[in-house]
Amino acid sequence: MFQVVSEWLWWDRLWLPGNVSWSDLEDSDDRVYAKASHLYATLPCAFCLLLVRYTFERYFATPLANAWGIKDKVRLTAEQNPVLEKYFCSQARNPSQFDVRSLSKKTGWSERKVEIWFRRRRNQERPGLRKRFCEASWRCVFYLFAFCGGIVALYDKPWLYNLKEVWAEFPKQSMLPSQYWYYHLEMGFYLSLLLSLTFDVKRKDFKEQVIHHIATMTLLGFSWVSNYIRIGTLVMAVHDSSDILLEGAKVFNYAKRYQISNAMFVAFTAVFMVTRLVFFPFWLIHCTWVYPLDRFEPFFGYYFFNLMLMVLQILHVYWAFLISRMVYKFIFSTVGFH
Repeated sequence: MFQVVSEWLWWDRLWLPGNVSWSDLEDSDDRVYAKASHLYATLPCAFCLLLVRYTFERYFATPLANAWGIKDKVRLTAEQNPVLEKYFCSQARNPSQFDVRSLSKKTGWSERKVEIWFRRRRNQERPGLRKRFCEASWRCVFYLFAFCGGIVALYDKPWLYNLKEVWAEFPKQSMLPSQYWYYHLEMGFYLSLLLSLTFDVKRKDFKEQVIHHIATMTLLGFSWVSNYIRIGTLVMAVHDSSDILLEGAKVFNYAKRYQISNAMFVAFTAVFMVTRLVFFPFWLIHCTWVYPLDRFEPFFGYYFFNLMLMVLQILHVYWAFLISRMVYKFIFSTVGFH
């Protein structure tokens, strides 16, 4: 059964153009191709990044938070109440008015006191300012290094300047060492984010973040196996370019350097709108949707790859809407980004 499933899963016609088979992508003296087995290195890479992150946050971000005087707010602790605690942990963190009345009767407390208890209990679960600062610092530093690494891997490649070169000789394109390390660094990072979701700051767009991470991992994994590496490196560089500014804006916002934070947020908005709403759909998706048809007939992998890109684009539009709301508040308020 496993053999049948494996043969079907790796059927040439699913992932490769009609005139190419997996045997054509065997290594030779002058060519080395990406293989599915290379992806096993992603897991140890993710654990290494988690270790690097722990070291960075403890020995760099935390001392920096101390130097900048970043402190957690003092929050009132909810008093011990087994009935309310059981409800909070097993049913809901924010009870309806009907449940508040019911809990009021069970505890002998007033409805107002029950509501105050739940508010204080929710506040206890919220991550402190220092934790958010450390997390944003780590992401900012990673995106900066990853983006610089991507530029080093791409600056002298012809497909950076002429997107039609992405498909030259596809899929018989030899893997470069810079592409190997760039891919595994990015895939290891996104896998580390998935592994640390339960410990990281839980944002309002938590579900969208999970979808994004899974779609990104799927897209990168598929592009690696099917040798869509050239376009994959371009997609990663485009995403990292704006993420640096967003996390940097958060870092300075938590440090109450509001002028720097506001300036970085404005820069982030401009870069995000250009890269995610213009360059990504009208250059990169156009490159993957139109140019391949000049060289081969559409196949399942072609549609699957473009579908994953469209999932990312839908998320881009959603986040652009949220960013636009923030920009509106930023322009028509006196407090700025913070």
